[in-house]
Amino acid sequence: MTTATIAPSPAAPVGDAANVRPAAPHLNFNQIANEQFQAAADHMKLDREIQLLLRTPYRELIVQIPVRMDNGSLELFHGFRVQHNAVRGPYKGGIRYHHKVDLNEVRSLAALMTWKTALVDVPFGGAKGGITCDPTNMSRKELQSLTRGFAQKIDMALGVYRDIPAPDVGTNAQVMAWIMDEYGKKHGYTPAIVTGKPVNLGGSLGRDEATGRGVMIITREACKAFGMDIKNARVAIQGFGNVGSWAARLISNLGAKIVAVSDVKGGIYAEKGLDIEKVFTHLNSTGSVVDMPGTQDVTNEELLTLNVDVLIPAALGGAITEKNVDDVKAKLVVEAANSPVTPFADEKFRSKGIRIVPDILANAGGVTVSYFEWVQNLQQFNWDLDKVNHELELRMVKAWNAVHQRHTDEKIPLRMAAYAVALAKVAEASRQRF
Repeated sequence: MTTATIAPSPAAPVGDAANVRPAAPHLNFNQIANEQFQAAADHMKLDREIQLLLRTPYRELIVQIPVRMDNGSLELFHGFRVQHNAVRGPYKGGIRYHHKVDLNEVRSLAALMTWKTALVDVPFGGAKGGITCDPTNMSRKELQSLTRGFAQKIDMALGVYRDIPAPDVGTNAQVMAWIMDEYGKKHGYTPAIVTGKPVNLGGSLGRDEATGRGVMIITREACKAFGMDIKNARVAIQGFGNVGSWAARLISNLGAKIVAVSDVKGGIYAEKGLDIEKVFTHLNSTGSVVDMPGTQDVTNEELLTLNVDVLIPAALGGAITEKNVDDVKAKLVVEAANSPVTPFADEKFRSKGIRIVPDILANAGGVTVSYFEWVQNLQQFNWDLDKVNHELELRMVKAWNAVHQRHTDEKIPLRMAAYAVALAKVAEASRQRF
């Protein structure tokens, strides 16, 4: 029987060595996360020992999950759970199923969760998990076997006050229900062990739309702060999954014109704006947004270069790089995905005066409502939707104000400002505990 192994977590270089960038900026996501951390830490003149504590993951689990497939063959999948930092509370982070998942990607996402939870001031640390697989080519039975096997292998690292998973790319409420059920076989009924589960099993109202709603709130506040009228804004959204679709619906409700959206198969464009509800109808009937009547098909790459005011990359990381950054025409980029803009592209945007709202702020709505769900489970008391949305609004606006204030006062990019706000909280907790 395969068992979990604890992988060592070597410390990354601190200081000047961490700032040396190769001539060709083909960085992996862990390098990107480290570079963004280092820029903020250097700006803050953060103590070297604190830097070491903050950047080094506490634990990394690598597990093997054998699954008997529907055709009778045995397949072996690799799963990961990285627990980055828990000085402010239990580890919190999603689990993604994707064929490109690897340890470096999960490491970077775990670190982002540490900064994200601190930024919106919820009492969690950062973690992330993933399995290298293609869920689109797996049956429900195969996915359930995979999920339950993964839950068994990482059971020793989970706990209501230790580590609480949530959905991410390629997973959903059903996957969380399977994890909750598998964990409960050993530990008893424990709804607070996961968030993002079905409402009928203890999930929170508003959780499904939470990340997209957070993107809407931050986009609205950024437009207001930078003198852009969101009611007249032209918006393109790359990615029409859970986050992108909810962001499109909610931003359009503010009066903005969503002129383009896309999914994994491609995108659509309409000069006069898309009717988002009709896009949903077309998607549900065909399985994709492409070929919608009355629209022009565009590629995911073309969508990023459209003449719009606001660009929202809401798919996977690394969407905007040195190869296409010069073609982006938007005035404001809101990172609904994790790490969609590489450091090279980030610098280019700043030199052109294009503002970027960083991922750790823009997409923090999901973990905020996950916190609300966790609280409801612990208290065995359910909130209504208005309360969930009201509390989300308060926390997202407060986080935006803190970041924008630091951005203005210290004349630093929004990304560095967001990291500085988050790092200050985690650093202080570390000093108090060590």
